[in-house]
Amino acid sequence: MLQWSAHMLPIETPRLLIRVLTREDISAGIALWTDAGVTRHMGGPRDTAILQRVYEEELSRPEPPRYSLWPIVERKTGRVIGECGLLQKDVEGRPEIELVYLLVPDVWGRGYATEAAAAMRDAAFAAGITRLIALIDPGNPASAAVARKIGMRLEREVVRPGGTIRQVYALEAGQGNVAGTS
Repeated sequence: MLQWSAHMLPIETPRLLIRVLTREDISAGIALWTDAGVTRHMGGPRDTAILQRVYEEELSRPEPPRYSLWPIVERKTGRVIGECGLLQKDVEGRPEIELVYLLVPDVWGRGYATEAAAAMRDAAFAAGITRLIALIDPGNPASAAVARKIGMRLEREVVRPGGTIRQVYALEAGQGNVAGTS
């Protein structure tokens, strides 16, 4: 059985490419994570200097990290339009793998989040991950819709560190038919 790693990248879809980080991606990543609209359901904009350091640290590693967020490239234009990936999380004492997706506002509503999330879900399950979650702000119906479209179901609400409430959407590998992932 395969084991998940960044070596599973790139992941290609009809319109998108999810690939390892390059130095040229840093400015797009910083712009994404400092955008108040993009991050309003994810704890708000991040500090530019910290982001720069995080991206530089990732690039300095001899191997890409096993779990991370990776650039989403719009194949038609070659433009980095977001990030998608898998992160290890502790949710109420239980280790989980979270599927994360975020995109620049000018591409919202085109189905790119669903396309990227479905492709990442498929790659994760093909590599032997047996369960994925998404931690979603209850005030973010668009993100919840993406989770549902890729087959995730609302399990419960949790209080995260810092007191924020998140809905836990989850999907087990091999769980029934998944609609809306084309």
